[in-house]
Amino acid sequence: MAEKKNNILPPDEMRRQYEYIEKIKKENDKYAESHGARKRAFVMTFGCQQNEADSEKIAGMAEAMGYEVTSAPAEASLIVVNTCAIREHAEQKALSVIGQYKHLKNKNPELIIAVCGCMVTQEHRVNEIKHSYPYVDFVFGTSSIHRLPQLIAERIERGRRIYCPEESEYLVAEGVPIKRGDGVRAWVSVMYGCNNFCSYCIVPYVRGRERSRTREAVYAEVAELVANGYKDITLLGQNVNSYGKDSGYDYDFADLLEQLDTIEGDYMLHFMTSHPKDATHKLIDVMSRGKHIARHFHLPMQAGSDKVLREMNRRYTFEKYISTVGYIREKMPDAVITSDIMVGFPGESESDFEDTLSALERAKFDMIYSFIYSPRKGTPAAECEEQIPDAVKSARFERLLATQNAISLEKNKPLEGRTLRVLCDGRSKNNSEVFSGRTEGNKIVFFDGEDTDSGEFLNVYIERADTFALYGKIIR
Repeated sequence: MAEKKNNILPPDEMRRQYEYIEKIKKENDKYAESHGARKRAFVMTFGCQQNEADSEKIAGMAEAMGYEVTSAPAEASLIVVNTCAIREHAEQKALSVIGQYKHLKNKNPELIIAVCGCMVTQEHRVNEIKHSYPYVDFVFGTSSIHRLPQLIAERIERGRRIYCPEESEYLVAEGVPIKRGDGVRAWVSVMYGCNNFCSYCIVPYVRGRERSRTREAVYAEVAELVANGYKDITLLGQNVNSYGKDSGYDYDFADLLEQLDTIEGDYMLHFMTSHPKDATHKLIDVMSRGKHIARHFHLPMQAGSDKVLREMNRRYTFEKYISTVGYIREKMPDAVITSDIMVGFPGESESDFEDTLSALERAKFDMIYSFIYSPRKGTPAAECEEQIPDAVKSARFERLLATQNAISLEKNKPLEGRTLRVLCDGRSKNNSEVFSGRTEGNKIVFFDGEDTDSGEFLNVYIERADTFALYGKIIR
């Protein structure tokens, strides 16, 4: 069967971007020759793993253009701020950081400052950047990341500020250079966009409709990562369970996961995020048989009240949700299950909130990512008159955390006395005297180690379990 729609950016467009890359690289090479040092690029990232993956492409293009990527904005000739729009706090934090770069522009008028990502896909934020941040050179949204070389070239040549409009059609750009992180963990986007339109969520408006990469492109990228020694690979999508629905092929996310699992090597596959309405028994069965698929299922519940779930447009009931959790535990008793929970959704009554607390007790999540509802301009929930007072939301949030913390400790305690396989991340960022790593279920483990352990799978005997972490010793 032929594909319903070709979601891939035409190769000619990427060839055109590579022409801009070569043009800028020539100029940057001349600069390096005359100054004895390369121009540097700094990328600041806010938000989710998808943004992290996008920033790796931004850094990859910068490096291809002859910039040296730096972690110090004061050293940079190019600064790109990749923003998030999931909550108001994330946007305000990004705006605050952008404001701090004004003095760098004053010191170096040749500095190019760009702002991209979900926040500036919203017209009111673009206007705010235009009028309140005149030192920002150009703005581009989530559909135009591949155009970074062109935008830099046009800014240099024309000297005018640029407000790149969203593409008329959201397409998948293959062949964009990527500069990855530590050589151990990697993100691989398998699809982009979302068709679910949860009433509180801005994502469908800022990332467009769902479009999948080809299975061949995803397989090739993962195989290359494994060959290069990456050991923890996370497949990304706003809803990975929708993978393949935009093609005419009878091939879904479970099929993709099963195919990737055939790649030989010593590695783990994670994925996120998975919408409960689309989490199939087929997917769970594939996970249970998998050789490299981590037994970790992140399944956002959001609320335990059917009324609130209905108002959120989540399209499942709590009983449907908990039946999926039950099937995961039936097929994989040792699976780690995590979730997202939102507190203070408009119209949430005390009874609704109590339903969510009861849901936590039934689901017994290992961990949750909890959020206080934040109105997003342009979403239906933001227009609801029954907004919950901040004091009520905060009080409920504290009760939610107390309930879940007790459950997390209850789930971790049985791990004492067990030996777990842990991927070592190196010395702990908070205490360089100890090392840290994560289990396949993404639980943090602290232990004594050696620098040569970094990036390796280790067997760690768990001596003590707390609410948020495990503590142990390496079995050599």
